[in-house]
Amino acid sequence: MHNVKILSKSWLLVVVVLAVNFSSKAQHINELTATLDHSNKSILVQQNFTYVNTSGESLQELYFNDWNNAYSSNTTPLAKRFGEDFNRSLHLAKPDERGYTKITSIVRANYSGLDWQRTKNQDIVKVTLNESLDPKDSIQLFMTYTLRIPDDKFTKYGYDDNGNYFLKDWYLSPAVYNKGWKLYSNKGLEDLYTEPTNTIISFIFPSQYHVASNFKTSSVSEFPRGKQVILQAENRKNCDVVLTKAKQFVTHSTNYLTVTTNLNISRFDRISQGISIEKVSKFLSENLGNFPHDNLLVSDLAYSKNPLYGLNQLPSFVRPYDEQFQFELAFLKTTLNTLLPESVYLDPRKERWVNDAIAYHLMIKYVEDFYPDEKLMGKLSKIWGIRGFQLAKKDFNEQYYWLQMFSARSNIDQALNTSNDSLIVFNQKIANRYKAGLGLEYLGDYIGFEKVENIIYDFYERYKLKPHVGVQDFKMVLDSYASKNIDWFFDEYVNTRDKIDYKIKKVEKTEDSITFVLKNKRKTNFPISLFGLQKDSVVSKYWFSDVDSTKTFTIPRNGEDRLVLNYDKIIPEYNQRDNWKTLNGFFSSNKKLQFRFFKDAEDPYYNQIFYVPIANFNIYDGITPGMRLYNKTFVERAFTYDISPTYSFNEKTIVGGASLRYRKYHGKSGHYVTNVFLSGGTSHFEENSRFTTITPGFSLGWRPDDLRSNKRQFLQFRYRNVLRSIGENVLNNQEIDLDLENNPDYSVLNLRYINRDNNIIDYKASVLDLQHSSEFTKLSMELEYRKLFISNRQLNLRFYAGKFLRNKTNSDFFSFALDRPTDYMFDLGYLGRSETSGLTSQQIIIAEGGFKSLFDDQFGSDWIATTNASINVWRWIELYGDVGFIGDRGESARFVYDSGIRLNLVTDYFELYLPVYSNKGWEIAQPDYEKTIRFIVTVSPRTLVGLFTRKWF
Repeated sequence: MHNVKILSKSWLLVVVVLAVNFSSKAQHINELTATLDHSNKSILVQQNFTYVNTSGESLQELYFNDWNNAYSSNTTPLAKRFGEDFNRSLHLAKPDERGYTKITSIVRANYSGLDWQRTKNQDIVKVTLNESLDPKDSIQLFMTYTLRIPDDKFTKYGYDDNGNYFLKDWYLSPAVYNKGWKLYSNKGLEDLYTEPTNTIISFIFPSQYHVASNFKTSSVSEFPRGKQVILQAENRKNCDVVLTKAKQFVTHSTNYLTVTTNLNISRFDRISQGISIEKVSKFLSENLGNFPHDNLLVSDLAYSKNPLYGLNQLPSFVRPYDEQFQFELAFLKTTLNTLLPESVYLDPRKERWVNDAIAYHLMIKYVEDFYPDEKLMGKLSKIWGIRGFQLAKKDFNEQYYWLQMFSARSNIDQALNTSNDSLIVFNQKIANRYKAGLGLEYLGDYIGFEKVENIIYDFYERYKLKPHVGVQDFKMVLDSYASKNIDWFFDEYVNTRDKIDYKIKKVEKTEDSITFVLKNKRKTNFPISLFGLQKDSVVSKYWFSDVDSTKTFTIPRNGEDRLVLNYDKIIPEYNQRDNWKTLNGFFSSNKKLQFRFFKDAEDPYYNQIFYVPIANFNIYDGITPGMRLYNKTFVERAFTYDISPTYSFNEKTIVGGASLRYRKYHGKSGHYVTNVFLSGGTSHFEENSRFTTITPGFSLGWRPDDLRSNKRQFLQFRYRNVLRSIGENVLNNQEIDLDLENNPDYSVLNLRYINRDNNIIDYKASVLDLQHSSEFTKLSMELEYRKLFISNRQLNLRFYAGKFLRNKTNSDFFSFALDRPTDYMFDLGYLGRSETSGLTSQQIIIAEGGFKSLFDDQFGSDWIATTNASINVWRWIELYGDVGFIGDRGESARFVYDSGIRLNLVTDYFELYLPVYSNKGWEIAQPDYEKTIRFIVTVSPRTLVGLFTRKWF
């Protein structure tokens, strides 16, 4: 106790001295004493906050960010966002894993209490003042509260399994008032918007820990039961604190920057790391300016949350880049993503793109300056079998265009000025960041790269540490350097998702001039570059602007044999396949055919055909190896074809499929896509019996303005034609009902409407299906709902109803089915679609009645109405039950039911159903019970990929 008193007195002296120094700068003063209770994973905080009103308006209340409380329940914006991203961890968290803030009191300097309450989002605290706070006045608040630190499994911040702590945005910090309060909840985006403060923290923690921070560490004192560290900073937003049992962080004091880091992504020794850190720091100082704070924390955790994408997906033993290059790029990226928000106080939720533009422009420049020959695939690009790929030929910096275009071609791109919390994950982490950096490259090519370098340096030096910096300040600096009109950059490149797309329509040449027509395919207002090439050498370059539709230009002739738009590919243009015209005649302009093994990046100068070996399986054809021929590149194309012939060893014949598709994207929301398609396939449904389908059709898609929403609506129209050749053994098999006599071949006109909201917490879907053929007309409806409760109970409900409007068939081949539809449309992925016994007959695909028990009389030729339900009792073990009515023409309806246990290992992908009781009695006690067990299994690679990529899009 005596030691604690000494510490308290010394701490009080430090506070008084530093507070006097800080107070002369009209800055918020934030003084904290924080004591870590490791056994309870909590921190007791006593916070003395002096709020200075610099707004120019009188304030009746103050708001403080309490982002630690965002972990407190499953109704906070953070928990809801996790659900949108198919992450159940916070929704199902145990109480001792959650984080929360328990506020004991908030009082003034005279110890008079103040009313406070949480806003509805739970992570912002409103403090009501007893009297208004006038401009330039200040108020001192004493706040006492306990922080329960969350498990780091949610956002990687909190405490880990080894007892280490990484604290970020942990204590109460003032919200920003700028023409109104900017109140942003914690959504796991690391975009806390808070006022900079002069901060002193006395942090007390157990003696077994080592401390690292982005703040200056003034002193570390030890006493019998712990340690005390003084952390301080001027004009800084928040303090990161890392407590580890083993010392992980090293401080590098370079001539330009002091860095505390534990970055360790490559086998790079500490001395070499120091040399690289010095190199990167010098680059940043020369191109950006001096970092205004005493210390910068560059952590391995920060890198893991925003890594060098692509590289982080490779196994650790695959190292396509030299250790030095890999370390420097990782260090540069992490440093920029940390340094810029800590020194340029833009609104990180509404205006993050400015810092992204600067960061990724400097990353591009760093590679150009020091590693100009580095390829995207690194050392892998030199390996035989890989080096021929277009992807292997791409420079490292081409990834930015490529991945940004992946978003644009898929019609999921969003404007740069879109709020950070409204971006889909892929755009938030990758595409929009890359587009921002490419924007400065584009601008540099247009007005001069030297000017852009000066713009970045000037903007950073002029506005670092200034409060309430905005996009208008960045625009003002840009305008001051640009000698050309650059309104298009903000009006269209930043504020819209408009595409850049030009083509050369017509070329006429004389001995001394070239006249051509330039077409703006998107009717936007972006400038475009034109290069004149002689063989592969650039002999001329021009810029053209104000082309709203088509415009004719004449340029002098300097020996050009080809004109190419955007030849250096600096402009993020939507389609580069029509960017060139030859001056040597029509036939020389034809693109050559190029065959490539496996999918590759798009090469605009060739017609590419990709091929890859494949193998399919069903029990009639067996394993069917073959070759897939297609033209789809890594980024989406409007017209695609896919031809997949395979060989059936069982039937000794060719099977497989083919499809043609044209996809037209429209706007961002509403009716956003139209697909026109023609598909066909052929396979066997029994020994010696083949089916062939030919299906023309089209579909329309709708989505809401909010692209993060998983709501989608589709209207599909298709005309399915089925042709069948039947083997004698099938014709003579009385157990197989294929309606062969009346309908050996048939056609069905199918109209389907789908309305789906795919969410891990609340899943809703409805399908309305109309089918018409010469023999029948039927209408059906399917409703599905899944609800994940706080208790980790998941309720699954499904309702299906169908009615024949007319039925002239003489068999049950087209009838409604309880448990195993005949699948006459050949939509379902049955491994053995005609089997009535054996393992494949036990495969279940939830369709029509959705029952799990196998019934002898499962068909209804008139109508059906069923309900399927299940609820879990422990983890992935569920109880299920199905009830319904099914009716034949001219007969009374039958009531049917079943129940059992569902092992829901991966919903819709791998499940087992064990029947217990049904109309048949106690099935579990009947002979050959193992033959009644049903299973769901998904073997389609495309479907399985969707399981892992859905959180990104």
